[in-house]
Amino acid sequence: MNKVRVGIIGIGNMGTSHLKIIQNEQINGIELTAVTDQSEERKKWAKENLTNVKVFDNPDDLLTFDSVDGVIIATPHFDHAEMAIKAFENGLHVLCEKPAGVYTKQVREMNDAAAKTDKVFSIMYNQRTNPVYQKVRDLVMSGELGEIKRTIWVIDWYRSQSYHDSGNWRGTWAGEGGGVLLNQDPHQLDLWQWTTNMMPKRVRAFCSFGKYYNIEVEDDVTAYVEYENGATGLFISSTGIAPETNRYEIYGDKGKLVVEDNKITFWRNRIPERQFNEEWKGGFGIPENWKCEIPVHGSESGHKGIITNWIEAILYDKPLIAPGEDGIKGLTLSNAMHLSSWTDSWVDLPLDEDLFYENLKERMNNSVFNKQTSATKILDVKGTY
Repeated sequence: MNKVRVGIIGIGNMGTSHLKIIQNEQINGIELTAVTDQSEERKKWAKENLTNVKVFDNPDDLLTFDSVDGVIIATPHFDHAEMAIKAFENGLHVLCEKPAGVYTKQVREMNDAAAKTDKVFSIMYNQRTNPVYQKVRDLVMSGELGEIKRTIWVIDWYRSQSYHDSGNWRGTWAGEGGGVLLNQDPHQLDLWQWTTNMMPKRVRAFCSFGKYYNIEVEDDVTAYVEYENGATGLFISSTGIAPETNRYEIYGDKGKLVVEDNKITFWRNRIPERQFNEEWKGGFGIPENWKCEIPVHGSESGHKGIITNWIEAILYDKPLIAPGEDGIKGLTLSNAMHLSSWTDSWVDLPLDEDLFYENLKERMNNSVFNKQTSATKILDVKGTY
């Protein structure tokens, strides 16, 4: 194989963006051969504007098309896992948009389906191509910070009420499955664990639902986590704060990293804090530290970089930047934060997936979106609704 024939399931905003990257011939070794969408308007657009591309009325027909080797899944969140599982069952490679799904129970099924095949499975965690976060991960993994003691990420994504009002599915449990954690924060939740190579052992979160807007889902979150090594972490996010903040801090025995404005500042302890504590006999004191501006080289390749990497993994067995199986990690953090707020208690990891699922299902069944559409949308274990 010297070219991967790709179909896109979902040609809304993100799917069309991926389509344009492929159609503009920005990536070697890829050919767009098929698309589908639930919108008749989008399918009509595709038929009028795409040459030598088959437009299917439904995903099932695309998945059995003999001129497709792999699919890019850019559907609503709830459909990600189901579409991926069907793709693997049809012997196709998969690149899935983030988040991996809405709840880990369905994503675990997706990962299990991927493990039964030899197909390449990636997820659109395009922020992993950002050299800033690649450098942060490198500094942590190389031991430059020593043992991690604390992490803090404050990330805001301002959204107006008119944004939420732009679709009756927005801001609802049945329409989106969550708020800021599921829609705006998947990249940060992924990077939080990816840069540190650490998942917490337990989570205590405080989510406010409809605090700033007329919506059902969370628009303000403060979560505290504890790690196996005794380190602690804080994740704060909102869609109701202006001006916005995006600041990531990692504290270790050898100093601290601060990531802000796409720059890395490293306050490096000349002597590790634990060593200083053992040796210092002068009462008040603190390790000498140096403020270092960490050089970052390269540029973020974003969506194009992830698609290129996926294709090169298929054709040349290149290691994946964002393996699809990693999608469950950030989603676990999101699910744990929701569950902690719903039960007003600590949530231990591994997550009680059945308990989360039951709590989510209750909220979806009572969602205003169901009443607006006069439809019954009850989740089943495969993630359809």
